[in-house]
Amino acid sequence: MRSTTEAERGSVTAEFATVVPAVVLVLACCLASVQLAGQQLQLQDAAADAARSLARGGSASGALGHVSVPGVRLAQSRSGDVLCVTLSARSRVPLGTLLGVTLRARSCALAGGL
Repeated sequence: MRSTTEAERGSVTAEFATVVPAVVLVLACCLASVQLAGQQLQLQDAAADAARSLARGGSASGALGHVSVPGVRLAQSRSGDVLCVTLSARSRVPLGTLLGVTLRARSCALAGGL
Protein backbone atom coordinates (compact mmCIF):
# COMPACT_ATOMS: atom_id res chain seq x y z
CA MET A 1 0.00 0.00 0.00
CA ARG A 2 1.27 3.44 -0.91
CA SER A 3 1.62 6.13 1.70
CA THR A 4 -0.39 9.36 1.49
CA THR A 5 2.64 11.53 0.85
CA GLU A 6 3.74 9.33 -2.04
CA ALA A 7 0.27 9.41 -3.65
CA GLU A 8 0.06 13.20 -3.41
CA ARG A 9 3.52 13.77 -4.80
CA GLY A 10 3.41 16.58 -7.41
CA SER A 11 -0.08 17.74 -6.51
CA VAL A 12 1.20 21.06 -5.17
CA THR A 13 2.94 21.74 -8.47
CA ALA A 14 -0.23 20.97 -10.41
CA GLU A 15 -2.35 23.19 -8.15
CA PHE A 16 0.19 26.00 -8.41
CA ALA A 17 0.26 25.71 -12.21
CA THR A 18 -3.54 25.97 -12.24
CA VAL A 19 -3.80 28.94 -9.87
CA VAL A 20 -1.01 31.15 -11.26
CA PRO A 21 -2.72 32.01 -14.59
CA ALA A 22 -5.93 32.90 -12.76
CA VAL A 23 -4.07 35.19 -10.35
CA VAL A 24 -2.20 36.84 -13.23
CA LEU A 25 -5.49 37.41 -15.09
CA VAL A 26 -7.11 39.01 -12.03
CA LEU A 27 -4.08 41.28 -11.50
CA ALA A 28 -4.10 42.27 -15.19
CA CYS A 29 -7.80 43.17 -14.97
CA CYS A 30 -7.17 45.26 -11.85
CA LEU A 31 -4.31 47.11 -13.55
CA ALA A 32 -6.42 47.70 -16.67
CA SER A 33 -9.29 49.12 -14.61
CA VAL A 34 -6.92 51.55 -12.86
CA GLN A 35 -5.57 52.64 -16.25
CA LEU A 36 -9.10 53.09 -17.61
CA ALA A 37 -10.01 55.22 -14.60
CA GLY A 38 -6.94 57.39 -15.21
CA GLN A 39 -7.85 57.83 -18.86
CA GLN A 40 -11.42 58.74 -17.87
CA LEU A 41 -10.10 61.42 -15.51
CA GLN A 42 -7.92 62.88 -18.28
CA LEU A 43 -10.90 62.93 -20.60
CA GLN A 44 -13.11 64.62 -17.98
CA ASP A 45 -10.50 67.32 -17.36
CA ALA A 46 -10.15 67.85 -21.10
CA ALA A 47 -13.94 68.17 -21.46
CA ALA A 48 -14.05 70.82 -18.74
CA ASP A 49 -11.21 72.76 -20.38
CA ALA A 50 -12.83 72.50 -23.81
CA ALA A 51 -16.22 73.63 -22.47
CA ARG A 52 -14.67 76.69 -20.82
CA SER A 53 -12.66 77.53 -23.93
CA LEU A 54 -15.65 77.23 -26.27
CA ALA A 55 -17.90 79.17 -23.87
CA ARG A 56 -15.43 82.05 -24.04
CA GLY A 57 -15.70 82.09 -27.83
CA GLY A 58 -12.73 79.90 -28.75
CA SER A 59 -12.67 77.54 -31.71
CA ALA A 60 -13.21 73.79 -31.51
CA SER A 61 -9.72 73.09 -32.85
CA GLY A 62 -8.27 75.49 -30.29
CA ALA A 63 -10.24 73.77 -27.53
CA LEU A 64 -8.78 70.41 -28.54
CA GLY A 65 -5.30 71.83 -29.06
CA HIS A 66 -4.13 71.08 -25.55
CA VAL A 67 -6.04 67.84 -25.00
CA SER A 68 -3.62 65.09 -23.99
CA VAL A 69 -5.94 62.26 -25.04
CA PRO A 70 -5.25 61.10 -28.63
CA GLY A 71 -8.09 60.30 -31.02
CA VAL A 72 -10.66 62.34 -29.14
CA ARG A 73 -13.94 63.42 -30.77
CA LEU A 74 -15.80 66.55 -29.70
CA ALA A 75 -19.53 67.21 -29.82
CA GLN A 76 -21.03 70.44 -28.52
CA SER A 77 -24.54 71.58 -27.77
CA ARG A 78 -26.00 74.85 -26.54
CA SER A 79 -29.08 75.32 -24.43
CA GLY A 80 -29.69 78.98 -23.70
CA ASP A 81 -26.58 80.40 -22.06
CA VAL A 82 -25.11 76.99 -21.26
CA LEU A 83 -22.65 75.36 -23.65
CA CYS A 84 -22.02 71.64 -23.16
CA VAL A 85 -19.17 69.61 -24.61
CA THR A 86 -19.03 65.83 -24.89
CA LEU A 87 -15.67 64.22 -25.59
CA SER A 88 -15.33 60.58 -26.55
CA ALA A 89 -12.23 58.49 -27.17
CA ARG A 90 -11.40 54.84 -27.67
CA SER A 91 -9.55 53.21 -24.82
CA ARG A 92 -5.75 53.08 -25.09
CA VAL A 93 -5.55 50.30 -22.51
CA PRO A 94 -4.92 46.95 -24.27
CA LEU A 95 -7.76 45.17 -22.45
CA GLY A 96 -10.12 48.10 -23.11
CA THR A 97 -9.14 48.13 -26.78
CA LEU A 98 -9.74 44.40 -27.00
CA LEU A 99 -13.21 44.84 -25.47
CA GLY A 100 -13.98 47.92 -27.59
CA VAL A 101 -14.39 50.32 -24.65
CA THR A 102 -15.23 53.92 -25.58
CA LEU A 103 -14.91 56.51 -22.84
CA ARG A 104 -17.14 59.60 -22.74
CA ALA A 105 -16.98 62.76 -20.67
CA ARG A 106 -19.41 65.68 -20.62
CA SER A 107 -18.92 69.13 -19.17
CA CYS A 108 -20.91 72.37 -19.39
CA ALA A 109 -19.96 76.01 -18.98
CA LEU A 110 -21.85 79.28 -18.94
CA ALA A 111 -21.42 81.00 -22.32
CA GLY A 112 -19.33 84.14 -22.05
CA GLY A 113 -18.34 83.11 -18.53
CA LEU A 114 -14.99 83.17 -16.88
